[in-house]
Amino acid sequence: MPSGPASAITGVVFTANGKTLPWRRDDVNLYEFHLTIPQGITTVHVHLDCIVTRRISHKLAVLEWEDLMMYPAHIPVRDIPIQASVKVPAGWGIGTALTPVSHGPYPVPAAGAVTKFAATTVEQLEDSPVITGQYFREYALAPEITPKHYIDVVADQPGDVNLRPAFLADLNNLVREASALYASHHYHEYHFLLTMSDVAGGEGLEHGQSSDNGVGEKGFADDAHQLADSDLLPHEFTHSWNGKYRRPVGLYQPDFATPQQGALLWVYEGMTQYLGNVLAARSGLETQAQFRDRLAQTAANLDETPGRDWRPTEDTAVAASILRGGNPAWFNWRRGQDYYMEGNLLWLDADTLIRKLTKNKKSLDDFEKIFLGKGGNTGPLIVTYKFEELVADLNQVAPYDWASFLRDRVDNIHPHVDLAGIEQGGYKLVYTDQPNPAMRTIASAGGRRAGLINAWFFVGLELAADGSIYDVRWNGPADKAQLAPGQKILAVDGRVFSKESLHDAIVAAKGNNEPIRLIVQADSFVYPASIDYHGGERYPALERVKGTPDYLDDITQPLTRPEQASGTEKAAK
Repeated sequence: MPSGPASAITGVVFTANGKTLPWRRDDVNLYEFHLTIPQGITTVHVHLDCIVTRRISHKLAVLEWEDLMMYPAHIPVRDIPIQASVKVPAGWGIGTALTPVSHGPYPVPAAGAVTKFAATTVEQLEDSPVITGQYFREYALAPEITPKHYIDVVADQPGDVNLRPAFLADLNNLVREASALYASHHYHEYHFLLTMSDVAGGEGLEHGQSSDNGVGEKGFADDAHQLADSDLLPHEFTHSWNGKYRRPVGLYQPDFATPQQGALLWVYEGMTQYLGNVLAARSGLETQAQFRDRLAQTAANLDETPGRDWRPTEDTAVAASILRGGNPAWFNWRRGQDYYMEGNLLWLDADTLIRKLTKNKKSLDDFEKIFLGKGGNTGPLIVTYKFEELVADLNQVAPYDWASFLRDRVDNIHPHVDLAGIEQGGYKLVYTDQPNPAMRTIASAGGRRAGLINAWFFVGLELAADGSIYDVRWNGPADKAQLAPGQKILAVDGRVFSKESLHDAIVAAKGNNEPIRLIVQADSFVYPASIDYHGGERYPALERVKGTPDYLDDITQPLTRPEQASGTEKAAK
């Protein structure tokens, strides 16, 4: 969608032979400039500034080249050569997948020095961001793997760039596990770019030869914070294969002005979501038990999304650009970019089905080597695909009616979530009266949703600590009581609202006929409301089904360290 930096671009001046050339912005495509170039002129110089207020702090910054690039229109961007350079504050280090060609120290240039990068194309430069910061550190990962891999870290506090040895060990495992899973590489060198800042964090963006990962200041400082973002680096790393190298045909256009088409995002993002979660467990960024706990939360969230009664998964992909961001009120009835998590469960279903069909001799891993490994080690490249290729490659692994399998799950309305992968994997979704251990650990780490009270799976409410209603589940108990996002609960059963008073009221209402009585503020009005709910608190978990194959643990078993499960529970069985 047209969400680039055009509104922030200022100071645009075109010159030729020292003379300023008049220009006019296109009346429809506001990212395009028109000018008449005098006869005999072979070079035009463009100056522009961009006012950047996002992903910067006093100690670090992220540069995305599309903020600054101006290039000839209506030419395939892969055919336009370009060479970039950057100047950063004295003492700041530089992290990027671009290759420096300037002389002098790198990745921390001398004071006042300009770092010049090797010539590339507009397509590749746009795909190669730069992070820089006063507190900078680069770590080499899995040195035995070719090509080379690094993690470049910038932070607001000097100690935060010193990553924990346990976290670094997991990242080394991640490189090894991804290399074993995909049996190919599509980059000359890979850099995990990591910003750790409460001001400039909060990012997860894929690139072919790097990834832009932003977390809070203490994002990986301990196990709890690590679990909250355990799939971030594996997800964006996987995109180098799935999304950047192999890309749905409608999601690749020869230039950045032609609109992309969202169909097959349940592969681009949904399969990446699944593989990123699997790699997080295989590498040790989370345990097998934590993988299952997070899977339970995903399945329950999707099952309690009423919008699935009218909107199929494919439409969440096609309509992705109008579903991203926006007002969160009644998001569960609209649906958001559900192709991520719906795809996660779809590909788990496919993985466990392949294992079932082949008596666990083959798996989705075999498909990935075919689908994502085509061409072997290619360097940065984009190879598009259509739906038919997915089907053909799946059939190479395990013959089945994969076309119907995929189309049913993606194109059709399904009021309930796809639990087949969980059930084929040897588990079932259940609800208990306590959050599962992984969710408790993540809650203890804080994060962007810290302080929210999650009563979603019972009364259908998500609230702030002061009783302000963040969202209401469509047609749930709170909705039937005519509560709405933006209102505020002042009192529960005669007590001032708090997390404890709401909990006590829900517990007290279990098994009897008395409603939960509220005092609610709506705008400048106050009124009583009653929630007719008596089922107690409900939180999702997975329960092992005795006598069935334990494919979920087989899936998360490391490939490069087969004697080690990603947790201690394997040895306990």
